[in-house]
Amino acid sequence: MQDLKSLQRALNDLTPQAVVVELAVLLGALGAAYALVWLLHRRIAPSGRSIWFGQRLYDGVLFPLAALLSGLGVRWALTDLLPVGLLRLAVPILMSLVLIRLSVQVLRTAFPSSLLVRRLERTVSWLIWGSLVLWLTGVLPLLIEEMEGVHWRIGGATLTLLTLVQGGLSAGAVLLLVLWLSATIEAQLLKGAVGNSISARKMAANATRAMLLVVGVLVALTAVGIPISALSVLGGAIGVGIGLGLQKLAANYVSGFVVLAEQSLRIGDLVRVDNFEGHITDIKTRYTVIRALSGRESIVPNEMLITQRVENLSLADRNVLVSTTVQVAYGTDLEALMPQLVAVALSVPRVLPDPGPGVQLTSFAADGLELTLLFWISDPENGQGNVRSAVNLALLRRLGELGIEIPFPQRVLHGMPARAERPPLAGPQD
Repeated sequence: MQDLKSLQRALNDLTPQAVVVELAVLLGALGAAYALVWLLHRRIAPSGRSIWFGQRLYDGVLFPLAALLSGLGVRWALTDLLPVGLLRLAVPILMSLVLIRLSVQVLRTAFPSSLLVRRLERTVSWLIWGSLVLWLTGVLPLLIEEMEGVHWRIGGATLTLLTLVQGGLSAGAVLLLVLWLSATIEAQLLKGAVGNSISARKMAANATRAMLLVVGVLVALTAVGIPISALSVLGGAIGVGIGLGLQKLAANYVSGFVVLAEQSLRIGDLVRVDNFEGHITDIKTRYTVIRALSGRESIVPNEMLITQRVENLSLADRNVLVSTTVQVAYGTDLEALMPQLVAVALSVPRVLPDPGPGVQLTSFAADGLELTLLFWISDPENGQGNVRSAVNLALLRRLGELGIEIPFPQRVLHGMPARAERPPLAGPQD
């Protein structure tokens, strides 16, 4: 009941005079911590997500950590001068806040768009605050004693409920550390990556995260006294599960590494998969994100990229061929017109001069001569319909200047002649 005695002592030390002094000192420590975070934020100016700095400065880990260090320093300095009841209560609260902000920021950095993370954040916060209340009220030591009395044997090793809880907490702490390290390593690897190096760096980041997670789990289990040999049966069961029920999931993970290693598909490539065309924006270990020009995103399992036909429109060359058609009237001098159409296409800014545009007579249509204008662009990510529209408008203006008619459908209707009315037949004569 030492914790309960500490709480009672802290409450007894809360005299009116000491509370005013401690409250003023504590507010000063919080103000100094906020000023320090503000100055560091202006000097460092981190780009993107940061674990240390939140969106409002105090959301990150640095502010509660600086406030905790300031509170500890003030508590140590005032111990011999006056009772520090308020500071004795504030220090564990600030420590809990550091743990909450650390776990939340690491989860948000590792999984920025996951709805499950939002629910997990609340769970972690309630667990930490609940543990703090149990510790302050003196219930936590009693609960620990009861959990230590519940035990059983697994694989020749004796485990208690307390050991499992400690193992879960240790595993959670190790996983948070691993996620933090993997997110930092991935950010450093992908910083300034362009071209073909993006896929290689992404593969290295995914491999590093997987390796750190495996090592982290093994270290957490070893730290709480669970021998790795005791998990041999569990490992065999997991292997059977992967071979039967999780084979698709395992195939997607392996396919993700194969895609990144072969570099047949790279981040930024324009691809067409299952009649869906767009740019690859990210290659995860299990799936690939493809974003269409309309803004729609498709989540494609990596196994599909290995087992099915995938059209990569920018694997060896980013140039894309675009075509448009136009009809002119029969009798038009095509030998003189075709160079004019090529010049019109070259006047559009996005049309490439090399390879240059070309015009072909593709059909003798019912209403006119059908010409197909072919031209190349090097920036398909900016859209193809807009450049085709610009070329069509330029063609329409040029044909109007040359006085060349664009024929419209004409049909000739032949009417049947009216038949003469026959006189009525005469009836029999009486």
